[in-house]
Amino acid sequence: MQLAWTHRARADLERLHAFLAPVNPAAAAQAVQALTRAPTCLLLNPRMGEQLFQFEPREVRRILVERYELRYEIQGETIYVLRLWHTREDRSTGRAP
Repeated sequence: MQLAWTHRARADLERLHAFLAPVNPAAAAQAVQALTRAPTCLLLNPRMGEQLFQFEPREVRRILVERYELRYEIQGETIYVLRLWHTREDRSTGRAP
């Protein structure tokens, strides 16, 4: 298995960092590190996350990383990180709490 980040997932990571950094740079760096490390556990157990059946026939799943939701998709031998959100974030506007 290999891991790949989509452009949207990378943009989400940058957005979350930009939101946190002005208030607490250390917390922003820590959150980014946790979110970039978390998907590596999927390489050994790719189906550990909850499956999101509304995306069938695609195999889209999610895991929680501290207060963040990470969505990913399994396609063959590749795990694609699709999106990242703070669990309290308003997803319709993309604004964190």
